[in-house]
Amino acid sequence: MKDDARAPALFFAPFVSSAMRVEPQWVDYNGHLNMAYYHVLFDRAVDEVFSLVGLSRDYAETRNASTFAAECHILYKRELTEGDLVRITAQLIAFDDKRLHYYLEMRHAHEGWLAATSENMSLHVDMISRKVTPFPPDILANIALMKAAHSMMPLPATIGRIIGMPKKTAIRVGDETEPRQVEIETRH
Repeated sequence: MKDDARAPALFFAPFVSSAMRVEPQWVDYNGHLNMAYYHVLFDRAVDEVFSLVGLSRDYAETRNASTFAAECHILYKRELTEGDLVRITAQLIAFDDKRLHYYLEMRHAHEGWLAATSENMSLHVDMISRKVTPFPPDILANIALMKAAHSMMPLPATIGRIIGMPKKTAIRVGDETEPRQVEIETRH
């Protein structure tokens, strides 16, 4: 890795983004941050953390390669409202020569409560062929340094979680002569 300002930041675990504010136009008719804009905030933080390993706009423009999102799983934990300030932490979970698996947490910047989490898989893509391609050696070396620092952190409990109904959910419908009975137990 080149001797530059990014080097020390690769050793911080987790990465912490700059503060970002919930903008008024992002609030929906429910009075809270619309789900689409959680993605915007997470994506802005990913731009910050990826730039530390050299995967920036400049990288895309000069080396004709970039990262594309392949999969994303967001858990919405608590509402954010207009003006709330958030910070996002990033933890590199795993990587190989073409992929990055990482976990993000969005927290209220002043009070610290968890608003949302996002587990992601990104692919390294050649922008000319539009095909998945290996990271160059210098970028892989930077990713390895970040992973070494992030390996000291425990794995988040929700990594690998799948979407599905809670196991204890039961919906029973009686026969035609009895009223319908519906029981739902949710997990917390």
